[in-house]
Amino acid sequence: QVQLVESGGGLVQAGGSLRLSCVASGRTFSSYVMGWFRQAPGKEREFIAAISWSGARTYYADSVKGRFTVSRENAKSTVYLQMNSLKPEDTAVYYCAARTVVAFRADSYDYWGQGTQVTVSS
Repeated sequence: QVQLVESGGGLVQAGGSLRLSCVASGRTFSSYVMGWFRQAPGKEREFIAAISWSGARTYYADSVKGRFTVSRENAKSTVYLQMNSLKPEDTAVYYCAARTVVAFRADSYDYWGQGTQVTVSS
């Protein structure tokens, strides 16, 4: 089992930045690919970014490419999502998730955090 806890969400103006963190506990963090997803009201949960075990490979949805950066510190069992140039359409609950191989579908991930709200005002 892996337990995931996100933090760092909040209210920010358009054009601003936030950094989300996700701390893992349980099994060896470095064994897991980590993904970030978001879900806005009335919408399906969508893939945002993922990072490989070592951090050498990263993957992004087109909607956030060039604005968001995913990174990880295995020694701290933590994955980050740096979000810059935020837009009102980025408003959603953001989740981190873990699985053993890279995937882009939410239903492919085995473990999930509780989510953190990000609200971007115009």
